[in-house]
Amino acid sequence: MDNINFKSLIAKAKTFPAIKTAVVHPVTREAIEGVIESAKNKLIDPILIGPSHKIKQAAEAAKLDLSPYELIDTEHSHAAAEQAVLLARRGDVEMLMKGSLHTDEFMEAIIDKEKGLRTAKRMSHVFIIETTTYHKLLLLTDCALNIWPDLMDKHDIVQNAIDLAKAIGIDSPKVAILSAIETINDKLKSTIDAASLCKMADRQQIVGGILDGPLGFDNAISEEAARIKNIHSSVAGRADILLAPDLESGNMLAKQLQYLAKARMAGIVVGARIPIVLTSRADLAEARLTSCALGQLYKQYLLQNKPTCVPLY
Repeated sequence: MDNINFKSLIAKAKTFPAIKTAVVHPVTREAIEGVIESAKNKLIDPILIGPSHKIKQAAEAAKLDLSPYELIDTEHSHAAAEQAVLLARRGDVEMLMKGSLHTDEFMEAIIDKEKGLRTAKRMSHVFIIETTTYHKLLLLTDCALNIWPDLMDKHDIVQNAIDLAKAIGIDSPKVAILSAIETINDKLKSTIDAASLCKMADRQQIVGGILDGPLGFDNAISEEAARIKNIHSSVAGRADILLAPDLESGNMLAKQLQYLAKARMAGIVVGARIPIVLTSRADLAEARLTSCALGQLYKQYLLQNKPTCVPLY
């Protein structure tokens, strides 16, 4: 569906009851503005967790009233993350949201093997990108969590992205597995991984999407580039999902799209027990608002569908 955009995602998410959300360490003006904007739009029902004096100072700077919202005081950001995960494990909240702390610190409590929010699948981050230079929304993964994913990691990363694409209304997402070249070369591991992932899809180890790769970024999003290079593919030029070879390339690609192509960005972590809104500390309220909408839609998808976890062996 090419008519899905940020506005329609937010409108759809508003049709559901606000999702109870633990917001971890929202101690900057940008973070607290995004939280309150999302709450006013009835996307989330927030519990603010962190040093209460810092949260209140941020709210005062933004001229925002925190009295309607629950606030849990903690000594520091690390304790706030642990408290949020505890609430999630008890079922007191249905989503987590990162505030003004580093991703590593936020995720440390979430990925804890005994006390965290792991499932059988590997967690991964997915950006949703809206830009006037592409004809539909574009999903990009993984740009935030998995630094050097191996083949089995990429299996989960692709499946997570397909599930999220379905959650926002893309019925059969086209997945472009990116590399520097479009041919198989044993000296370039990303091309071998791409070929293996495509064969996994053929064997129904990855389900719900259409995979092709390796593809260069140019022919993944440009039918003209694919034609010139004589690439015949149902994915080339029409990709819904881009799988980056590793975190470095994915992160740089995301920021290039944001700052050079003026793309609008939102993103969440999938593959955990509950949706996790993971935005940049530099993100403004709009990105946080749209990310909350994504989390709500993914939650609804999980309620209606068992998370996809296909046996690998």
